[in-house]
Amino acid sequence: MPVEGASLCSMAKRSKKPADLNRLAAAIVGDATDEILEAGNGGKDPAAVALGRKGGKKGGKARASNMTAEQRSEAARKAAQARWGKPS
Repeated sequence: MPVEGASLCSMAKRSKKPADLNRLAAAIVGDATDEILEAGNGGKDPAAVALGRKGGKKGGKARASNMTAEQRSEAARKAAQARWGKPS
């Protein structure tokens, strides 16, 4: 038989906080300052994002087209050595 005035739920409700410490800190600061952060763009200026992306897609191809076959081979050798740590 339920006791009068007793709650049906025995556990207190907790707010969902992010597991990542950086996001948790941002949530705490946002709660303290009553600010709401936009989750979609990560706080970046859309105009700056568009401007930065403008030349980003063609950079590697443009650089490779201006190199000789020997220069491309040397760049690839250095990249493989940096990645895998194997001497050439």
